[in-house]
Amino acid sequence: MKTLKDVKVGHTAKVIKLHGEGAVRRRIMDMGITKGVEVYVRKVAPLGDPFELRVRGYELSLRKADAEIIEVE
Repeated sequence: MKTLKDVKVGHTAKVIKLHGEGAVRRRIMDMGITKGVEVYVRKVAPLGDPFELRVRGYELSLRKADAEIIEVE
């Protein structure tokens, strides 16, 4: 299973499934990361956390722990 955490800087991935539960899953969906959306990894902080993403035309920062529950292709 490939997750958003595995996507390299400068690459785009398509979301297949969210594996989280409850409030964490709901928060990620509220940020616009849903099944079928394309996510561009813009940059990663020097220590690897957080990720800066472009989703649906806006910039978003996401923690590594949250990126691990987002399955992509």
